[in-house]
Amino acid sequence: MTRIHARAASAPAEVVADLARFGVATVHEAYDRRGLMTGLTPLDPELTACGPAVTALCHAGDNLMVHAAIDTCTPGDILVVATLSPSTHGMFGDLLATLCQARGVAALVIDAGVRDTRDIRRAGFPVWSRAISAAGTTKQAAGWVNTPVVCGGVQVTPGDLVLADADGVVVVATSDAAEVAAAAARREEHEGAVRARYAAGHGKNIDDLLRQAGAAGLS
Repeated sequence: MTRIHARAASAPAEVVADLARFGVATVHEAYDRRGLMTGLTPLDPELTACGPAVTALCHAGDNLMVHAAIDTCTPGDILVVATLSPSTHGMFGDLLATLCQARGVAALVIDAGVRDTRDIRRAGFPVWSRAISAAGTTKQAAGWVNTPVVCGGVQVTPGDLVLADADGVVVVATSDAAEVAAAAARREEHEGAVRARYAAGHGKNIDDLLRQAGAAGLS
């Protein structure tokens, strides 16, 4: 049975803004190395995005539910698209990017293909995808909107926060978002101190690290 649910509740706007200050690598580490998608790359590595997930689960080669999901989006949402079986079809192109921008959708994360990539980049719409393909799609197979999906190997529940940049895409559960943002701030402060030491030419004590790893120190 096809199920189309309303947009799910997410973290408060101030929590989204807090998380958006950090990079994917920092958040992934702060989240105990959880939530990192695999195999998805940005069309434009200069763009970043952070917002609550609206999900679409589609049949391979059919983007009907992408259209349905866009209709449930509100400004700032990130559209997360998964397929029931592996697909590299170009399920999203410049026309849908135009519609998403008009609706205020923050970005697309899709475990399938996109096309019209030059036009999408020129429009400045952020996209992370598994493939680039000119192969078209149908609009005949009903699926699901705003149901949990697996995208890039990570389960995404509607309303989860999605953060994406040149390093990839990480997903943070709504209930964990405030804590992860605070942990990311602490990690960034620590890394700032480490960066200052490195800039002065002072690295880690490699002898101690090698001994802890069971290896001989430098002779």
